[in-house]
Amino acid sequence: MRNRLKINRILSIMLLSTIFLSSCSFNSSNIDSDVNAPVAEHEDTAQVSSKSDNLVRSAVDFDHELDDYKPKKDHYNFYFTYKTIHPWWDAVALGMEDAQRQYLEKGITITYEYMAPEAASAEDQKKRLLEAKDRNFDVIGVDVADDVIISPILDEMVDSGDKVMTFSSSDAVDGCKRIAYVGNTHNYEDGADLTKALCEKLGYKGKVAILVGSVGAPCHEDRARGAKDTIAQYPDMEIVATEYDMDSVDLAYELTMNILKDNPDLDGIICCNMSNPVGAARAVIETGSSTVIVGMDHAQEALHYLKDGVIYCLGVQDCYSIGFDTIQTAVKIADGNKPGDLFKEKTDEITTVIYQEDAAIMLELLYGDD
Repeated sequence: MRNRLKINRILSIMLLSTIFLSSCSFNSSNIDSDVNAPVAEHEDTAQVSSKSDNLVRSAVDFDHELDDYKPKKDHYNFYFTYKTIHPWWDAVALGMEDAQRQYLEKGITITYEYMAPEAASAEDQKKRLLEAKDRNFDVIGVDVADDVIISPILDEMVDSGDKVMTFSSSDAVDGCKRIAYVGNTHNYEDGADLTKALCEKLGYKGKVAILVGSVGAPCHEDRARGAKDTIAQYPDMEIVATEYDMDSVDLAYELTMNILKDNPDLDGIICCNMSNPVGAARAVIETGSSTVIVGMDHAQEALHYLKDGVIYCLGVQDCYSIGFDTIQTAVKIADGNKPGDLFKEKTDEITTVIYQEDAAIMLELLYGDD
C-alpha cells in the first residue's frame, strides 16, 4: 500500500508540473471576460477584467526563490504525512517539488516521503507518525488530522529528540511542542469571510446549512466555527443543518440531497473544504435548487461551477507557497535552528476569495482550462 500511494503521488505531481508549465505561458489577453460577470456602473469591462486578473495572480504565487540561508548539509531526508489523498495536497506537493529542484541546483539533495491514507483518519496518522519516528528522518512534518489526538503524539516525539513541524492547513493545539507551522493560520476568519459574503448575497435573512468536512480536523472545524459565529450575528438567519462529509465529494452530494429534501426552501450552503462545494453543487444542479453556495479552494469542477454561477464564491488558499515554504523551513529545522530571524514559529499563507468574474482566469492559470 505504501508503494502504491507513493506512485500515485509521483503521477499526480507529474501531472501538476505539466499544468504549471503550461500556465507559465498564459496570456491574459486571450481570455474573454465572462459576459455574466457583474460590472459596476462606473467601470468598463476591461477595467474589471484587469482587476480580476491581478486578484487571481496574487492569490497563487508561483514566483518563489530560495532565500539566502546556507544549509549545513548536502543531503536531507524528510517525512510528511497529511489528512487524505486529495488534489489539494497535490498542489502543495508542486511547491515542494519546486523547492527541491532549486536546492538541487545549489548542490543540495532533498528527499522526502509524502504519504497519506485514502480516507482521513487520526488513528491512521498516529500510526504513520510512530512508524516514521524510528526511521531517522531529519524532520517529520504533519498536517494534523485531529489536534486533540495528534498533538500529544507530537509532544512525545519532540521530547524523545525528533524534529517535528506541522504544515498545510491544520496546526496542532496551542502549546504543542512542535517546532514550527507553515500554512493557513486564519481558518476561522476564512469561514467568517465566506459566510459574510453569503449573508450579504441573501440580504441577511434565510436558512443555511454547513458542510464541515472531517471530524476533528482543525481547519474544517475552525471554518465551521467562523461560519456559525457569523450567522449568529443576524437574527433573521438560521442554521438548519450541520453535517460532516469527511472531505468526500460523494458524501457531500448525498448529504446535500438529504438537506434539500428536508429543507426545500434552503437559501444557502457554507462549504468548509475543497470537496464539499463540488458535491453540494452537483446536488443543487440535480434538484434545480436556487440555493447559494460558498466554499473553499480551487477544485477544477468547483471553478467551473463558479464560472457558471452555481457557486457564488470560493476561498482559494495558496497551496504552492505552503509547499515551497514547508521545504525551506524543514531544512532550517533540520540544521537545529529555532523560530526567530530565520523562520517564523507560524508562517502564514494567504487565502483569497474569488467570484464568478475571476473563475476563467483561475482555471487557465491552474489547469490550462478556460
